[in-house]
Amino acid sequence: MAYTSILNETRGRVGLITLNRPQALNALNPQLLTELIQALSDYDSDPAIGAMLITGSERVFAAGADIKFMAGASAAEMRANGFVSLFEGLRQIQKPVIAAVSGFALGGGCELALACDMIMASETARFGQPEVTIGVIPGGGGTQRLTRALGKALAMEVILNNRTLSAVEALRFGLVNHVVPVELLLNQSLALAEEIAERAPLALAAAKQAVNNADELALAAGLAGEREAFYNLFDTSDQKEGMQAFIEKRKPRWQGR
Repeated sequence: MAYTSILNETRGRVGLITLNRPQALNALNPQLLTELIQALSDYDSDPAIGAMLITGSERVFAAGADIKFMAGASAAEMRANGFVSLFEGLRQIQKPVIAAVSGFALGGGCELALACDMIMASETARFGQPEVTIGVIPGGGGTQRLTRALGKALAMEVILNNRTLSAVEALRFGLVNHVVPVELLLNQSLALAEEIAERAPLALAAAKQAVNNADELALAAGLAGEREAFYNLFDTSDQKEGMQAFIEKRKPRWQGR
């Protein structure tokens, strides 16, 4: 499929997606998000791909949602255009998705990074939710995911008072996994994605779902889901191969079944 707002390529077992609206600082609009979800879905169904990486430019990951297409809209029109609901498409992706963030990740850009499973940040990365400064609130998950990541007090300050977090602050508060120099961000993010992509595919998907459940379900329900996924993996060829490879002290050969 030909895309106009993203670039996509494969690097080994990693699907690499680059946000590509430089004239608008990678501002998110329905077309970009639709293309992004389509590319992620295609990689998700490709057995040759084990993980995905989303990035922008050195200057900006995504500066927010494209205000121009929203400025004159009514509530009914925003409901009908489905823009913010497109963020939910990331919840359907079973394989690990990593965000590689350099420069600004603001508003919808921050929400996009938060919707990924891990965040790699360059030293120039800045995270924020400035929606209240233009009369709205985050609509793509920012109030929920940021609060779970940072805690209520700091999330309130970021969302209510437009506080931005530097890469170092984001690391200290647990928002990102690693902070690296700008020139190393893509290579080190790809290295992390490639390492993860070599793991057992079915186990990765089950583990990702279980961790997400920890954010979304009560403890008893999350524990029950974890146990069921654990048991079910014993009916897979990958479990037999993985344990036999461990016993034989060799590298496993995953089949994804």
